[in-house]
Amino acid sequence: MTGIVMFACALLMLMLGFPVAFTFAGVALAFGVWSEGWELFAFMPFRIQSVMQNTILMAIPLFIFMGVVLQKTRLAEQLLESMAQLFGRVSGGVAISAILVGALLAASTGVVGASVVAMGLISLPCMLKYNYDKKLACGTICASGTLGQIIPPSIILIILGDVLGLPVGDLFQAALAPGVLLIGLYIGYILFVTIRDPQKAPAMPQTNESFGIKVRSALISIVPPLALISVVLGSIFTGIATPTESSALGGVGALILAMLYRQFSFQMLWQSARETVTVTAMVFAILLGATAFSMSFSYTGGDLLLEEWLLELPGEKWGFLILTMLVILVLGFFIDFVEISFIIVPVLAPVAEAMGIGMLWFAILIAMNLQTSFLTPPFGFSLFYLKGVAPPGIRTVDIYRGVLPFIAIQILVVLVLLIKPEWFGLVA
Repeated sequence: MTGIVMFACALLMLMLGFPVAFTFAGVALAFGVWSEGWELFAFMPFRIQSVMQNTILMAIPLFIFMGVVLQKTRLAEQLLESMAQLFGRVSGGVAISAILVGALLAASTGVVGASVVAMGLISLPCMLKYNYDKKLACGTICASGTLGQIIPPSIILIILGDVLGLPVGDLFQAALAPGVLLIGLYIGYILFVTIRDPQKAPAMPQTNESFGIKVRSALISIVPPLALISVVLGSIFTGIATPTESSALGGVGALILAMLYRQFSFQMLWQSARETVTVTAMVFAILLGATAFSMSFSYTGGDLLLEEWLLELPGEKWGFLILTMLVILVLGFFIDFVEISFIIVPVLAPVAEAMGIGMLWFAILIAMNLQTSFLTPPFGFSLFYLKGVAPPGIRTVDIYRGVLPFIAIQILVVLVLLIKPEWFGLVA
């Protein structure tokens, strides 16, 4: 039972607010030395070397760099302004444009924080100006900002590809259909709300510009990032480049877009590089702490005990999947997707393989479920990002209530994925 106690201690410390990487490493050190002695950690240098030589993980800093550069080009601002004018004549038009821009930003940057902050600064004041319901406005921005977790290129899909030993390109392709369904359901919900009560999302007053000018302005804003998305994802899907190579291509493409938007400067490049290093260091620190934790957990026999218990669950495969999705959903209320990916998923993967579960399907289920963790109170990161930039009139309770329908939509998509994987071309 040592491994189970170790696991419980790590979760307790995380919920108490201790730093993630140091929690995993510290608990691993304490329990590893107690159960096996200092000799256990003689293998750690080899594990660290294996992590640092992993070419798949090289895509993480490169995609982060691409997203940070695009954030600094005012891409989000121009997209939102153009799309809002295009859809503004429709009730709920600004909210619909926020979702579509969120999808484009997700596919071009993959950085949730950047998307939520950008739309919180630009789109939220616009919605409030035209008397949008506060809860609907806040929920729309938080939900659209989290699309970067499921729409490729997604950092979580790269991490899951490494943890589960799956080709990242296959994960990117498999995630497209669920991502599109999620976007469609978000828009459908907004249309449903506006049909029931148009005053919750009034149409914008019309300007003197013709519709043709608005379309042209929108296209000017949309085409460059869309071209970058096509090049990055197209090179992966056609087999021309690996995900790591295409991430480098994306970084170069982001710099070219910065030049096109006349936003390039060496100061911007330096700031983007610093932010990339900061985020990457956080991810890899957690990964190294999780590596030490998984090693100690395995040597205590905790993984075998947990695997044996999971294999004996009633309902076999379906009992395991339902319990797994519930556990990940609940953990997402309290801890980040990175910790769940590095600690929980490696424990579940052998059991899923032993039960004959399609690992690509399993990975997409986890990715969609983990996306929900960005919205779930009390520690959903999107909620914090929006609260940090929201006007004084927006209360925390407005944000919490606003995301509830979107959380329900995400859970619905997880259920559809679980029950009908064939609709998405996945094998159960």
